[in-house]
Amino acid sequence: MKLRRVLAAVTSILSVCMLSTTVYAGASELTGLEISDSIASQRPVAIMVDNEKKALKHYGTAEADIVYEIMNSTANGRITRLMCIYKDWANLGQTGSIRSTRTTNVMLADEYNAVLIHDGGPFYINTYLAQPYAAHISGGFSRIKNGKPREFTEYCFGSELVNRFAKAGIPTTYAQAPERASHFLFNGADTDLTGGTVANNIDMGNIFVHNKSRLAYNAGTRTYDYYEYGQIHQDAEDSQVLTFKNVILQNVSFNQLDPNGYLTYNVIGSGSGYYITNGQAIPITWSKGSETGITHYYNASGAEININRGKTYIGILPSDTWGSLIIN
Repeated sequence: MKLRRVLAAVTSILSVCMLSTTVYAGASELTGLEISDSIASQRPVAIMVDNEKKALKHYGTAEADIVYEIMNSTANGRITRLMCIYKDWANLGQTGSIRSTRTTNVMLADEYNAVLIHDGGPFYINTYLAQPYAAHISGGFSRIKNGKPREFTEYCFGSELVNRFAKAGIPTTYAQAPERASHFLFNGADTDLTGGTVANNIDMGNIFVHNKSRLAYNAGTRTYDYYEYGQIHQDAEDSQVLTFKNVILQNVSFNQLDPNGYLTYNVIGSGSGYYITNGQAIPITWSKGSETGITHYYNASGAEININRGKTYIGILPSDTWGSLIIN
C-alpha cells in the first residue's frame, strides 16, 4: 500500500510537469536545486551590480543563482559589471551596490523572463526596454551611507522589491511561458566531464584587465571560487565566498556604439566557448535565437550539454581578446 501511494504521488508530479511549463516539481529552473513550492512559478530578478574596486565589498552577490560578468565598456580598462540573477529574491537583505544597465543585459535578462533591476543607463537601452516582453525597475532604491561617493551607495532589499513590483504593476510570476521547464538541462547527480582537460585555474586577467577576474577550483567544495583585484571575493555581510558549481565561458563579438566605449555584444547568434565543472573543461558551442530565447550550449558532438546542479558563472568574453584566456 505504501509503495502504491508513492507511485501515485510520483505519477501526479510528472503529470503536473507535463501539463505546465511553469511548475518545476520542487527544483529551481536556475540551479536544479530544491526550492519551496511557494516560489516555483516566481519569475527571477536580474540585479545590476557595480564591479569597480570602490564598490567593494559587494552585498548579497554570494546568494545569486547565476552571475554574469560582462565588459561594461571598452574604456577604463574594459571594466566589468555583474548581473546577478535570483530566484528567491523577496527575502534578500542588502544587495548591491546597484548601477546602470547596458543593452546586452536587457537581452540576457529577457531569456529568463527576469525583471531587470538597475539605475538607468545610456540612451541605447531605451529601444530594448520598450519591447513588450522587457520588464525593469530603475532607480529609487535605498541609499546607505558608507563613506563612499554617491554612485556607490544604492542598494536594494527584498522587501523593497516586493513593494516596487506592486507599485509598477509587474507580475511576480512568469509573464510568459518559459521555453522549457528548466533553463538548463541538469544532471541527476554530480557528474564529472568525460574527455575534459584540466581546469583548476581560469584566468581572465588579460581579458578583464581592470579587475583581473579569476576562478580557482576548490577541491574541498568541488566549486570554483571567484577572485578579482587580487583577492578572493567575499560577501560584505557574512564573508561568504562567491563560488560556483558551473562555469560557462562564451566567446562573443561586439559592436562599439560610440567613442565613450558603450557597446552591444552579439549574444543573439552563435559561437564557441567552454563548459567547466569539477576541475575539467570541455569545448562547447552556444546559440541564442532571439532576445527572449534561451542560450543553448552544445558539446563537440552537437548534443545539448547537461550541467551539474548548483550555481553558475557565465562570462561573456569579447572575441578580440578570447585568445588571452588561460585555463590550466
